[in-house]
Amino acid sequence: MKDYIPELSEQRMVRRAPNQPIDFGPDRDYIFACLQDVEGSFGLQAFPGLAPEQIPARTLIKQLIVWWRTLEPANAGQQAAYARLPGTIRLIDTISTWWAERV
Repeated sequence: MKDYIPELSEQRMVRRAPNQPIDFGPDRDYIFACLQDVEGSFGLQAFPGLAPEQIPARTLIKQLIVWWRTLEPANAGQQAAYARLPGTIRLIDTISTWWAERV
């Protein structure tokens, strides 16, 4: 993994996300599949003992951002999983913004 200093935009995305598990609605399967694909292809386990639905949105987006900025894909499977991270991060950020406006 590479060294990483968070950008201001990334810090804002993390702060915007609720610090609790949230219902991602119809995007739930896509978001959790991305998490599982990265964990599986890179041999990582980000949240041992927690079901995906139990992970606070803030913790999840922070982990995905760290992986996007630090992982270095070494094969096609890793590249495919890694390539989904930016879209998943933006999706969680969009849902988090909507969630904040709704409350």
